[in-house]
Amino acid sequence: MGLWVPCFLVVAAALWAFAAIASEIAEGDTHAFDRAVLLALRNPLNHEDPLGPSWLEQVARDVTSLGGTTLLTIVTLIVSVYLGIAGRPAAAIFTAASVGGGALLSMLLKHSFDRPRPDLVPHLVDVYSASFPSGHAMLSAVTYLTLGALLARVQTRRRLQAYVVSCSLLLTVLVGVSRVYLGVHWPTDVIAGWCVGSAWAILCGLVALWLQQRAS
Repeated sequence: MGLWVPCFLVVAAALWAFAAIASEIAEGDTHAFDRAVLLALRNPLNHEDPLGPSWLEQVARDVTSLGGTTLLTIVTLIVSVYLGIAGRPAAAIFTAASVGGGALLSMLLKHSFDRPRPDLVPHLVDVYSASFPSGHAMLSAVTYLTLGALLARVQTRRRLQAYVVSCSLLLTVLVGVSRVYLGVHWPTDVIAGWCVGSAWAILCGLVALWLQQRAS
């Protein structure tokens, strides 16, 4: 029982933050913040030039691909097939359904808000969908946090559990930051994506825990 209450509080806080950001965006109150952050990451004399050495731009492209639909789908399929082969078909189905449900939710939110992409600085990668919330930020949170929690549950040592969860969080953060650095998302898009993606991952984890306890 001790785990459920703090988890639900985190979910509630994340969803409240998402709703607050969405409301502020609708009223235009985030424009100054979004603009300041994007411009802070570009050469003030040439907005086509991101800050940092030239290799950093390629690093950002590589990192942002970790949150792409193709790679996340491949990772999810690999883990799901592994779980099936390992004799845990229910876990395999639940993992695939959790990530797939998060992807569907991301598409529905993007369609509902239909926020334009930033036009303040040139985009350093191609984009085709709406801006809010960031699909890369949201789906990396859904996928990596879900898989991280799954791996952490099978570990008995606290250090290994902390390591797995930390890696999941780090990947999620890096993907989101790369989207802003590449100029394809407003910062509030990414923050909102982290909020709703984390909430979804935690809820899925709680459902998985409930099903596991019910079966035992």
